[in-house]
Amino acid sequence: MIKEIKIENFKSIQSLNLELGQLNVFIGANGSGKSNILEGIALGSAVSEGKGDNEFLAARGIRVVSEAQMKSGFNKLESKILFEFLISGFKYIIPIEYNSKKWVEQKNTNYIDIDSQKIKKEGVAKMLEQKTNNKDIIEAFNLIMDSKTEELDMSKLSTLQLDNIVALGNIAKEINSEKKAYLDFFIFAPENTFLRRFEEETQIKPLGIRGEGLFKEIAEMAVHKPEQFAKINQYLQLFDWFEGFEIPNDLKFTEQRIKIKDQFLEEGLQYIDQRSANEGFLYLLFYLTLFISDDTPKFFAIDNIDNAMNPKLGRELIKLLAQLAKEHGKQVILTTHNPAILDGLNLNDETQRLFVISRNAEGHTKALRIHKDPIVKDKIPVKLSEQFLRGYIGGLNF
Repeated sequence: MIKEIKIENFKSIQSLNLELGQLNVFIGANGSGKSNILEGIALGSAVSEGKGDNEFLAARGIRVVSEAQMKSGFNKLESKILFEFLISGFKYIIPIEYNSKKWVEQKNTNYIDIDSQKIKKEGVAKMLEQKTNNKDIIEAFNLIMDSKTEELDMSKLSTLQLDNIVALGNIAKEINSEKKAYLDFFIFAPENTFLRRFEEETQIKPLGIRGEGLFKEIAEMAVHKPEQFAKINQYLQLFDWFEGFEIPNDLKFTEQRIKIKDQFLEEGLQYIDQRSANEGFLYLLFYLTLFISDDTPKFFAIDNIDNAMNPKLGRELIKLLAQLAKEHGKQVILTTHNPAILDGLNLNDETQRLFVISRNAEGHTKALRIHKDPIVKDKIPVKLSEQFLRGYIGGLNF
């Protein structure tokens, strides 16, 4: 997982550090910078893959604006936007600039900083204890991870045993694989119209950021991953009227629909399809598919998770998504304006984290992590939703 993210000089963010868990919830006032944080992460991850053109950025959920609007207006002397991602003890530093109508990584500035206190890879820790210069090991890691092994200067690594050099390569390969998985970041913001139009597909597979491709993905799961399809059916029973859904066998070549069974309807009228299903059901179907499918990203965000959710459903949804994130190895950031969402969090669990997003007196976006200690009023613990509404934890702009 990504343990820590730092963003500098992006939109309303001058400098921001976030220590993430597995499921992270952002709440705050309108315009506080929640979406800016998500877009900053998405921009850094896209550019690290060499995909900084506007079309690709928009497909990842970034609101494409001018170069000047992307950069922070707080630091006129600093022209570059900087991102840092800490993954498994390795820090990826990605300074970017605008060049030839797209965002690109500045050349020869990206490197990996090995923190011997945080790194859990014993092989690397032992290497750092030897006489070999740490800088040489860092340089070797960069070359290996950029597939430039022919440029390795073995004389600088001469004090290392051969098996340690092999271990260095194996660890670099493993970390590079994890980096790629967790820097494939998308901001999902599903919309009702796209969720109902099952014929919609997307250039980003398998699911588009607005909900495109949903039918195709659940149809694939029904055939090739029936246990995942069954799991979606099971959790949709958060709706008391829901009895099950299936993909009809008699579909025409151009028809894409599901049959949803409502247990309260009369025999013969029990089935509805996605065009007449309630909005909350379609959002939940999308979220479950996104979390359960093996084909969806490992690291992503959902903007406005409370869309079409009543307070009770929103609370139960967060509990369920925290569980599914663990089961399916997903790391997620959720934004919300609905304080009822917060009551689904268990802040005694370190994998679940709550951040209140606000702007300080200078207008900079900041994130305050709320820890597990309850605020007690008259010896009665106050629910997180009440803490927020009463202004105890901030995030309100009046």
